[in-house]
Amino acid sequence: MPMPKRARDWAGSLAVYAEGRMIVMLLLGFSAGLPFLLVFSTLSAWLREAGISRTDIGLMSYVGLAYTIKFLWAPVLDHLRVPLLDRLLGKRRAWMVLAQLVAAAALAGLSFSDPSTSLTPVVLFALVLAFASATQDIAVDAWRIEAASDEKQGAMAAVYQLGYRIALIASGAGALFIAEGVSWHAAYLAMAALMGVGIGAALLAPRVAEAVAPVIGQETVDGFVRHFHVDGRPALIVAWLYRAVVAPFVDFFQRYGWWALVLLALIGLYRVPDFVMGVMANPLYIDLGFPLSTIATVVKLYGIWMTIAGALIGGIVAARIGVLRSLLAGAVAATGTNLIFVWLTFRGADPAALAVTISIENFSGGFAGTVLIAYMSSLVNHDFAATQYALFSSAFALPGKILGGVSGVMVDGFSASASLVGPLAAMAPHLTAKTAGYIPFFVATALMGVPAILLILVVMRFQPRPAPPPKPGTAA
Repeated sequence: MPMPKRARDWAGSLAVYAEGRMIVMLLLGFSAGLPFLLVFSTLSAWLREAGISRTDIGLMSYVGLAYTIKFLWAPVLDHLRVPLLDRLLGKRRAWMVLAQLVAAAALAGLSFSDPSTSLTPVVLFALVLAFASATQDIAVDAWRIEAASDEKQGAMAAVYQLGYRIALIASGAGALFIAEGVSWHAAYLAMAALMGVGIGAALLAPRVAEAVAPVIGQETVDGFVRHFHVDGRPALIVAWLYRAVVAPFVDFFQRYGWWALVLLALIGLYRVPDFVMGVMANPLYIDLGFPLSTIATVVKLYGIWMTIAGALIGGIVAARIGVLRSLLAGAVAATGTNLIFVWLTFRGADPAALAVTISIENFSGGFAGTVLIAYMSSLVNHDFAATQYALFSSAFALPGKILGGVSGVMVDGFSASASLVGPLAAMAPHLTAKTAGYIPFFVATALMGVPAILLILVVMRFQPRPAPPPKPGTAA
């Protein structure tokens, strides 16, 4: 009996994951995710064990700003080529390999450092690692956008997240196990060796098509140069800066008009509920009385696999029903699932309730993350892939991180309100002033998702189709 058409369609959507470029994307996702924890929580654990003060550890987190401001040097990756490597590998892969080599060297440098003796080398190597890692992210994102059609961006995003999450296990739990069993020096040296996975993937990745002509008219460039009243070499510099830095943003606003502001607002607000809620998730588990072993098992290990499952399903759904409708589903799910934490707060330190909560929350978060990546990729002009995608990824991270900083103030404020805490605490015997304040907090974070949902509905109903960007030229 022949397979029904609907079943064949879904089978075709699944088959995309077996393509060679998906395997490469998986490995590049691993390489992109590996350094992340090594400049954040894993490094913090090493520093605290070495006797470094919490104040210094907190200040060390500022090295992670490289991930947030990477759009500032993304134009370099769009318009400058790496000597020698570019000729051998093409523009995108050359930048990948260079960034990976620098990241591996920085990890090796950290492995030979001793924070208990001197913190300065640790800070310097961590800073180099963060910038190299952010640069790798720019190059990998640009390659992903150029290596697959819009219809396959959901699947590419899904396998990227799969590799990224596996890397978080390796650089989180894996590094801690090595540090406990051998030493911190061995742990970071092992992570440096694992960067070889990304280097190998970059070498195996197919070369992608590159534009053969600038999308900005020469008259536009000349007008920009004349505005500064320069000629000769300064004129060449000004013209290059225009093409590299100004043109990507001009192109985006020219193609979408005033809708560009709506799209940036949509991207910036999309994950705000998750970012703000996520800061207070671990404090909630502690305040409810969950043991650290339970948190580690359910949240840090099991939860990652639920995120991966959501990411893979998100890639399939985006391919089947379209990116915008998937984006709406992800926004509704990610917003609504914040309310599951209200239920968990009422349940108390119940491991089964925690497992249900993490299953729903992480699955929806993985789904929403995949479709957002696919949507941002669909907005990019391939001639400015690195710069425009870096702009979008910074736009989606900044609002949530800024608002996430006041999440503790929100919980404390709600906890201090007797008119809120009293009736809530009376509803469950285990609720106290310390834990009851989480309930209105999670309701508030769920409401933070409503603006993004409304913006998606507006875009689906009213946004006109943008002027199509020029197609890339021949392969590099």
